[in-house]
Amino acid sequence: MAVAVVKSRALNGMDAPEVVVEAHLANGLPAFTLVGLPETEVKEARDRVRAAIQNSRYEFPARRITVNLAPADLPKESGRFDLPIALAILAASGQIPADKFKHAEFAGELALTGELRPVRGALAMALATRTANRQLILPAHSAAEASLASGVDTLGASSLLDVCAWLAGQTSLIAPEIHVPRSAPDYPDFLDVKGQTATKRALEVAAAGGHSVLMAGPPGTGKSMLAARFPGILPAMNETEALEAAAVQSLNGGFRHEHWQRRPFRSPHHTASAVALVGGGGNPRPGEISLAHHGVLFLDELPEFSRQVLEVLREPLETGHITISRAARQADFPARFQLVAAMNPCPCGFLGHPTQACRDTPDQIARYRARISGPLLDRIDIQISVPTLTQDELMQASTGEPSSVIRARVQSARDRQMGRQGKPNAALGTLEIDQLCQLDAAGETLLKKAIAQLNLSARAYHRVLKLARSVADLAGSDTISMVHLAEAIQYRRQTA
Repeated sequence: MAVAVVKSRALNGMDAPEVVVEAHLANGLPAFTLVGLPETEVKEARDRVRAAIQNSRYEFPARRITVNLAPADLPKESGRFDLPIALAILAASGQIPADKFKHAEFAGELALTGELRPVRGALAMALATRTANRQLILPAHSAAEASLASGVDTLGASSLLDVCAWLAGQTSLIAPEIHVPRSAPDYPDFLDVKGQTATKRALEVAAAGGHSVLMAGPPGTGKSMLAARFPGILPAMNETEALEAAAVQSLNGGFRHEHWQRRPFRSPHHTASAVALVGGGGNPRPGEISLAHHGVLFLDELPEFSRQVLEVLREPLETGHITISRAARQADFPARFQLVAAMNPCPCGFLGHPTQACRDTPDQIARYRARISGPLLDRIDIQISVPTLTQDELMQASTGEPSSVIRARVQSARDRQMGRQGKPNAALGTLEIDQLCQLDAAGETLLKKAIAQLNLSARAYHRVLKLARSVADLAGSDTISMVHLAEAIQYRRQTA
């Protein structure tokens, strides 16, 4: 045949739209033309495909070859189209049969030898292929990743020659084995942190309800240690959460099988740009907030981040997703992360220190704290001071609880929430708060006083109620008592 059609997939945010690869051979001077809005890496496929076909002992047609990637208005990037382009050319020249093309999709980058290399976004492609009810043929490493999506007939190949032999019915491609880690994720343990009982309790409440946290305290009090151990007390990921988190990481090529069902922990440096944090680029890629989906985003030295960078966190903290808009395209990424931030109380770090004197002026302290805007601070549920350890606390052996004990309580509280409302308390809407976070007369009186004395906004009012609901869930209580409410209010005032 002079024309062959092979199906593949592009990437557009979390979506994997179908791409039809059409190859046409015509008489004339030998030429290889690639059309359909290809990016530079796709244009370079011409040389890779030619060498791979020849080194796989097939004949590269000495004719006028035109390859079209449809739809024409969808930008095509990466080397994922090497394999379908090579197969389309071989089928159009009659060197391989095209019978299986209707029921299969292909993606893979070709080496000059014809070997197949992994591609990004294998999980996103697998989920889209499942909807289309077709087979998906990928490089062996990418096929193992795609096999985590249930209900997809995924086959792995190591070279172009293997795929051609399968199309000709001469051999079989083997479905990859699913290697899911059997052991629980190995996180650092809370037992390593001495003292800081109140801070550990605040982090437990945050883990139970999915709340964001800001820790403020002098250098060396354990803020970074506590943040690094925070994922170890979070509830276990279910299959849906694990698949969503893995799909986002797959878009950047950063997914590892040993990290399956392991909560992501992202800790960007304070020099990170806004695009690095929320995502972007000509072909939008996920940023740190999306790579931390269903996990933890830790921002150490929060005031050292550019104010412009911090302001981009405001909408994702509320909505749980981010939309990257460009002139020619738009991409949506999930961003349901837990923000854990740390900061010093002042530029020198020793404001309120029991032995070290602060050398900053009130004006310097005010400017330092003003780097974090009020609207962003208002969106952080728990704001707690981390005090300096005493000599006795520092020198005695650690007597706190291990992460496994704390995680058991957190899991029990989260199970109560999922059974009651199907979501963590931090995700409750206004109407759900009115129904599930009702207070008695004494609690209403206490909350009214807190609103007046702390100048709580409407958003802070609702966040206090959600915090109180999480404290009550940890206590196994169906109702919110004054004790639960008082603890929640305390978490909104400690960094003031």
